[in-house]
Amino acid sequence: MIAKLVDVLFGCRHSRFSFPVTVRRAMRRPQAAVLTGTYVACLDCGKEFAYDWEDMRVITSPKRHRERVAELAAKHAA
Repeated sequence: MIAKLVDVLFGCRHSRFSFPVTVRRAMRRPQAAVLTGTYVACLDCGKEFAYDWEDMRVITSPKRHRERVAELAAKHAA
């Protein structure tokens, strides 16, 4: 609890990212790449984030990404 508070106040702002990396199926995927197969890393602290190639943005909320995928699937099915 205290660690989260300190991280919010003094932690990394994740403003600089690496180029998106897409992991091949045969390779072990980092946790961030499980959702989309692509991830970026913060250049300041090294934390990895899922990346969506179609929207060209970092995915900060997996729940929000799942909702977006379901919305697109319904749109394409119609």
